[in-house]
Amino acid sequence: MSFYVYLSGEIHTDWRDEIQRGAEAAGLDIVFTAPVTDHDASDAAGDHLGEQSNPFWRDHQSSKINAIRTRTLIEQSDLAVVRFGDKYKQWNAAFDAGYCSALAKPYITLHSDDIVHPLKEVDAGAQAWCTTTDQVVETLKYVLKA
Repeated sequence: MSFYVYLSGEIHTDWRDEIQRGAEAAGLDIVFTAPVTDHDASDAAGDHLGEQSNPFWRDHQSSKINAIRTRTLIEQSDLAVVRFGDKYKQWNAAFDAGYCSALAKPYITLHSDDIVHPLKEVDAGAQAWCTTTDQVVETLKYVLKA
């Protein structure tokens, strides 16, 4: 039986690859899914629906198209890992964590300890807070092999 894990959040580092490699090395039967991680492609997701003169409407249009993927994959997952990086504010990741919480979908947060305070509500809903991808893999190993 495969376990489905949605990898949400920060797109500027290779944290997703690290978790996937670690899970594979541990022999875990996990199917990983994620949002579109190509920033330009994500921003242009709704461009085929027509040009917008106001940047708000372009973002609005694309966010709705992206939400089809995001919501579906979160709903189909058994667990989500929500990564918050240090460089950018990932409002989309916070939204994904909130969506998981609303669905009673377990999630793990992954971020450094210097942003604990701004993420206190997000962390309060999480089943675990990890600071490294190795900790995420160890958590997945426990969940799947204990």
